[in-house]
Amino acid sequence: MIDAGELRKGIAIELDGNIYQIVEYQHVKMQQRKPVIKLKLRDVRTGNITERNFQSNDKFKPVVLELRPVQYLYNESDLYYFMDTKNYEQMVLTANQVGDSLHYLKEGMNLEILTGKDVAISMELPAMVELQVVETEPGFKGDTATGGSKPAKLETGINVQVPLFINVGDIIKVDTRSGEYLEKAS
Repeated sequence: MIDAGELRKGIAIELDGNIYQIVEYQHVKMQQRKPVIKLKLRDVRTGNITERNFQSNDKFKPVVLELRPVQYLYNESDLYYFMDTKNYEQMVLTANQVGDSLHYLKEGMNLEILTGKDVAISMELPAMVELQVVETEPGFKGDTATGGSKPAKLETGINVQVPLFINVGDIIKVDTRSGEYLEKAS
């Protein structure tokens, strides 16, 4: 157990059977009252943010969060299956836990899953992924990297703006944080 005074941004704690990560921590001293700890907490399973107040003498149960290397296997309706690359255990995440990252998931892709108390919580994509262009307007001779852009549909279904010289079948690198085209893969 840890005291409220030991809490900091980023620490994970267990409250009411759920795991929360501290997004914001504020120690408030009020006149003629006991100090209050104001926490902004993110439920690591659902992503919902809540604000709660605690007394400075309250105790909390810390939760150790761990990033585990996994490989994406497949999805079945709203369930996404991953395999731990160290012990070959399968883990399942829901569509809510995967979130917008599903636009970058490709079978066989290696990434990391955040776990707490041996339960899969969320996933961490690499900063860049390589995806194949499946639909775009044809490029023409003379198109250059600085001459504008056009929409392209990638193998995972996401649409990205790409330079005019990119054609169907090309493999491109996409930034998973912004969803932007980075470069043509060699």
